[in-house]
Amino acid sequence: MSRICLIYNYAQHYRKNIFSLIDKEFLCDFYFGDDMGDVKKMDYSLLQNNVIEVKNKMLLSRIHWQVGVWKLIFKKEYSHFILLGQVDSLSTWIFVLLSVFFSQKKIYFWMHGWYGNETKVKKMIKRVFLSFTDGVFLYGDYAKNLMIKEGIPASKLHVIYNSLDYDAQISVRNSLKESNIYTKYFNNNYPNLIFIGRLTDVKKLPLLIEAINIAKQCTEYYNLTLIGDGEKRVELEGLVQKYGLTNHVCFYGSCYDEQEIAELVYNADLCVSPGNVGLTAMHAMAYGTPVLTHDNYPYQMPEFEAIKEGRTGYFFEYDNVYSLSQRIQDCIGLTIHNRQEIRNNCFRVIDEKYNPYEQIKTIKSVLAKS
Repeated sequence: MSRICLIYNYAQHYRKNIFSLIDKEFLCDFYFGDDMGDVKKMDYSLLQNNVIEVKNKMLLSRIHWQVGVWKLIFKKEYSHFILLGQVDSLSTWIFVLLSVFFSQKKIYFWMHGWYGNETKVKKMIKRVFLSFTDGVFLYGDYAKNLMIKEGIPASKLHVIYNSLDYDAQISVRNSLKESNIYTKYFNNNYPNLIFIGRLTDVKKLPLLIEAINIAKQCTEYYNLTLIGDGEKRVELEGLVQKYGLTNHVCFYGSCYDEQEIAELVYNADLCVSPGNVGLTAMHAMAYGTPVLTHDNYPYQMPEFEAIKEGRTGYFFEYDNVYSLSQRIQDCIGLTIHNRQEIRNNCFRVIDEKYNPYEQIKTIKSVLAKS
């Protein structure tokens, strides 16, 4: 195998472990998009191979374009390409179409795959899109099983799950111990809920504030800490004021210090993500905290499947605030009773599947055969 080329929408800081392992294991040039809103960028100096930043552009309302990426298919030094498999990326479509007519290079997508809510038209488009590839790296088994049912050959589908900054998390995790951080901050002994991630619309965090208020009406009290920032913060602060929850909700803001994050997550009783859960689940489980999210899988992110009811987390009825409020109460009781067992279950899921070392093992195995 000669050099490989990784084309990605952005060098997200939380992906630095897996990008670093690819950098170490392969002769690989990285082409990263230049912008992804308020997401922090990784330090390019951590990578020894070539890093080239390309311009991300938005065409129309949802069509993406990475400037100059299509030309890479003609570079003789690359034998394998790994691209972020975005169906709405016009530059990726041009790239793979050119590969059919002008190249014998191996093409792999790294993508979510199927969600389960695709229309007939979307399914058709995805089938055509995937037909140009030699293989697909997926974030979960749920998507793989849906794709097999849709006629995508199982031999093309490789599940690599997802990961965060695992090395830093393990280093911090090994020194963690229970503390009174919440008792000191909130000045009470109520159960502590946490959310970590960007405060965006898809996370449906107003449901969580409303669920806590419903519980308060029944004299069930909870503290909530929100780690992260985003466009929904002002609305959420307004809801907290409206329901008289100011003394029970902490807007911690953005934080990239794993030691700080770890203490907050480890000492929380339950992580709650009312919308799609995504990497929030990975961050919570890395520090042993179970996750509660909704049960409508086609509208979830792939990481939901790391949640095993009663073992690493729980589910509530999609968009039902009363179900959410009741499940918080139920889950808190179960979690406090089995806290160490659940903590160990969460650790095990991350250590066995959702880490960059398992990801790179699969990537190496697949590329070695092509």
